[in-house]
Amino acid sequence: GRAIVRALASEGWTVAFTWRERGEEARRLAGELGDAALPFRLDLLDRARPGNLVAEVEERVGPIAGWVNNAGVRRDALLAALPDNAWDEILDANLGWVFRCCRAVVPRMLSRRAGSIVNISSLTAVRGVAGQAAYGAAKAGILGFTKALAQEVIRKGVTVNAVSPGYVETEMVAAIREDVKQQIVAQIPAGRLGRPEEIAEMVNYL
Repeated sequence: GRAIVRALASEGWTVAFTWRERGEEARRLAGELGDAALPFRLDLLDRARPGNLVAEVEERVGPIAGWVNNAGVRRDALLAALPDNAWDEILDANLGWVFRCCRAVVPRMLSRRAGSIVNISSLTAVRGVAGQAAYGAAKAGILGFTKALAQEVIRKGVTVNAVSPGYVETEMVAAIREDVKQQIVAQIPAGRLGRPEEIAEMVNYL
């Protein structure tokens, strides 16, 4: 998220970005980038928030030209031990909020006949990882959602794409046990994890 904000700001965009729990970090990032970045609070499970958020951003920043759905939640557990409430939360936080944010911003883009949406999926969506049935299902859902929405809006000047990173050097990946991480790296042809800045470059391009 930070890398994407920095990459877009470096290209001259004014970036409205969201945070849930780390308000101090969000304010530091905004302070680092000055007028190029403004933080807004977003709880992925607050179903009413996306519509209000879009209105707030456009009121403070102006018409939204691009929208990146990047946030996500992971709760690894073997399927036999995964309770219903955890399944529901993972699906809602990773897929449901993408739907609600897109539903909120797409009509405004269509009215202007311009806009770009980038959804962050995951290699887990196509490769499968033990313990990530819910997360993988949500990220695979993002791919199907992206393809369908892209066909709905392309003729009116709006593009919708997805980026599916593998393992990237983020705090989420840092929490993986070191021995497991080494096994992961051994399967990557480049012999290393991806870097946040590399994903940000692709998002910036799209």
